Parts: sequence; C-alpha cells; structure tokens
Amino acid sequence: MGLSILGLSRFQFAMTTIYHFFFIPVSIGLALAVAIMETMYAANKKPVYLKMAKFWGKIFLLSFVVGVVTGIIQEFQFGMNWSNYSRFMGDIFGAPLAIEALLAFFMESTFIGVWMFTWDRFKPAVHAIFMWLTWLGSTLSAIWILAANSFMQHPTGFEINKATGHVRLRSFMDVVANPQLWRAFPHVIFAAVMTGGMIILGMSAFGMLHKRTQQHDGDKAFFTKSIRFGAVVALVGAIFATYAGDLQTQFIIRDQPMKFAATEAIYDDTSDPAPWAVVSLINEKDKTANSIEIPYMLSLLSYHSTSGSVKGMNTVNKELHEQYDAKFGKDMNYYVPVTTLFWSFRFMALSAAIAGLASILALWFTRKGKDTLMNYRWLLWIMGACTFTPFIGTTGGWLITELGRYPWIVYGLLTIADGVSPTATVPSLLFTNIVYFLLFLLLGAVMIFYSRRVLYQGPDGEGELPAGKARAAERTSPVSAQSTGSISGNAGGTERSVALS
Repeated sequence: MGLSILGLSRFQFAMTTIYHFFFIPVSIGLALAVAIMETMYAANKKPVYLKMAKFWGKIFLLSFVVGVVTGIIQEFQFGMNWSNYSRFMGDIFGAPLAIEALLAFFMESTFIGVWMFTWDRFKPAVHAIFMWLTWLGSTLSAIWILAANSFMQHPTGFEINKATGHVRLRSFMDVVANPQLWRAFPHVIFAAVMTGGMIILGMSAFGMLHKRTQQHDGDKAFFTKSIRFGAVVALVGAIFATYAGDLQTQFIIRDQPMKFAATEAIYDDTSDPAPWAVVSLINEKDKTANSIEIPYMLSLLSYHSTSGSVKGMNTVNKELHEQYDAKFGKDMNYYVPVTTLFWSFRFMALSAAIAGLASILALWFTRKGKDTLMNYRWLLWIMGACTFTPFIGTTGGWLITELGRYPWIVYGLLTIADGVSPTATVPSLLFTNIVYFLLFLLLGAVMIFYSRRVLYQGPDGEGELPAGKARAAERTSPVSAQSTGSISGNAGGTERSVALS
C-alpha cells in the first residue's frame, strides 16, 4: 500500500480496529463470567464466589474503559478518513449504530455504574442482576455492530437511490435478518466467552506462580478455584465457537467463495474429494501454492462429506469479472491477500484448540483429591502464556472477515478505493497514524500495569506492598476496591469516559 492516502487510511483503521477488538471480547467474556460468579454466590453463599466476582470485576472494568477509548477513536475515522463510505452507507449504517449507542451501550454503561457502587445496597441476587444486564447490553451492542458489518459483507434490505447513487434502507427487518449476521454473531460471542475464560485461567496461573501465593493457602485456594472456573468457561466457549465457525464457513463457501478459497490457498479447482493443506508455501505473484495435504479432509471440513471439490480462486476471479466488469471495469483485481488469510485461519483455529487443551489440562490437574497443579511450574507458565492466545485468534478472525472482502468495502457495491475521504492527505494521515500508535502503546502499557498490580495484590487487595504504598495504589488505581467491593480512586474518571462515548 505504501505512503498513499488509501494505504495509510487502511492501515490506520486496521490498527485501531484490531486494538479495539482486543478488549471487546474480554469485556463480553468477563462480564458473563463475573455475572455467573455472583449468581453462584447468591445461590450458595460461599464467600469465595463473592471474592472472585469482585476480583475479576476489576479486570473487567479495566478492559471496558480501554475499549471505550479505542471505540471513540474508531468512530471518528468514519468521518475523517472514510467520508465517501459514510455518505454511501449512511442510511444503512445510521439505524443500527444509533440503536447500539442509545440502547445497548447506554444500558451497559448504566448498569456498570450501578453494579460498581451498590454492593451494600441490594441483596446478592438483585446485585447479580446488574452484571447480567451489563452483559446483556454488551451482547446487544455486538448484535448491532455486527448488523452494520454484515451488510458490508452481504448487503440486504436496500435499494440504490438513483439521484445520489447511494444505498437507501428499504427494509430494516431484512438488515436485521441478514443471514451473515446470524452466522457471525454466535461465532463472535462464543469466542468472547472463550477469551474471558482464558483470561481468568491464564492470569490465575500467573497468580499461582507469585511468591505470595506460595505462602498463603487462601490465595492458592482462590486461584485454584478461578483456574477451574476459567477452564470450564473457556472450554465451553471453544467448543461452541468452533461449531459456530463451521456454520459460518458453510455460508461463506456459497456467498464469498474467493474468501474461502484464499483461506485454503486454492488457486485451481481441487480434485474430488478435496485435500486439506496443513501448511503451504504461497507465491501470490505467480498464483501458485505448494502444500502438505491431508486427503479427503477439506471435503469433510467444507461439506461434511467424503466427496466434493472446492472452487479455486482462478475460477472465482473469472466469475467475478463476468459479473462486475460492466460496473467496475476490466482492470479490477479480485484476488485477496492469500498468505494473510491462509495463516490467519490456521492461527484462529489453533487458538481455539489451545484453549480447549489448556482447559482440559487445568481441570485434570486440579481435580478433587488430586490437585497437583502447583507442583508443575512449567505447566503454570504455559497456562499463563495461554492468556494471550485468544487475542491472536480474534485478530485472525477479523483479518479473514475484512481482508477477505477485498476489493470491496461494501461487497459488490462500493470499492475500498472509492470509500476514502477526498480531503485526506498523506501528511495528516501519517501524523495521526503515529499519534494513534503511541496512544495505543500507552493504553496497552496502562492496562498491563494495572492488571498485573491487581493480580499480584491478590484477592484481598493487599499483596506485598507496604501500607503506605498500598494506600497510594488505592488512590491511583482506576479500579481499586475496598473490602466491601465499592470502587474508589478514579471511578469518576471512568464515568466521564463512558459519558463521552
């Protein structure tokens, strides 16, 4: 892409969206996990579940705040860098985004505030409902965002305004009933569930490695319980995310065959049955791929059958030229970034497999009467490293979804090149790219710093800090909590961030 307006605009939006999407699955997954923890406390009154809800609620609040900041930056880019796209899509994009902001996000942010400040004012069962409503708001928010994105993948419920050439909403229900939406949504939500579970599992493993945990049986019991809880959540999320991903793939095979062929590096039509490429050396210039293959496997994955061939990118390219040359011209390049999509798909699938395997091992080594996980420091280190695998998987999924739509920003209707703002300049884009990159580094460092401090202070919020430093930490931490669970420190700043969005 180089230092061009198009290249810098695409890079900026990709950087912002990828970073923003680091925190959205964390927020959704942890909100669900905390809601379950608090519900379990309300049901059986075991103090450990209350302590878990308060502790992991701090990590949830951190992810929510960072997600809000990056989301604001992302929305500004529609006007700054993609104004032609915004004009073209405004009639369609406006409705779901307005509902998301005015209903879903307002609901989510309101009940977060209620949950934070009312630990002593409601019965446990009632207070748990506030986190369930927060999670519901997050989930509804995902639906409306995905409704807008799904239109870009598979336009429905529209007509072309002959006066402006822009899309005009014809049927809101058709937009909501978009088949792409209801295949993408379960995949995203269960991936978020898996992410939340892995955050709890992985951070708990790091917590058990800390020397304070070695000396405190209460901390050991807390983190062991958290590991088991996170493992169950992550395992359920991984299984259902894989199943939902399979359903989405069946739709993509028919609706976007170029995207699917690219995820398998298939240039020419396969044989019947189709083999699956485990690894592949791809030459995008010559349009060739040399692969190590497993016979029959791609037919099984694609059609759940031992027979069936898969259409290659060369064939799909010819079909797309026949379909769109009259509108977009003969010089269009319909080949997508094959290498990126091929490996993104495999990293995405591998992240789910790692989550499932780590969860099974965690449950096995912490089983009743055979809790020996503390004896295997190497395994705790591996589980701790697994904290980061869901981020690789969700990034891979986003790259497949968005890059696989190339060269369109709205499939079959508007190209990426036609969506860029006419007033954007290379110097302004270069400057904002640098500023955003540094800002994201800072936000990431803050997130890691405070998450690490919350973790190593332990479930009681004491850790190894001297009394003076502990009080200073409580004053500066944005999510520091008193023993009653009320949030102190910069909670007002959190509320202001929410209000600004």
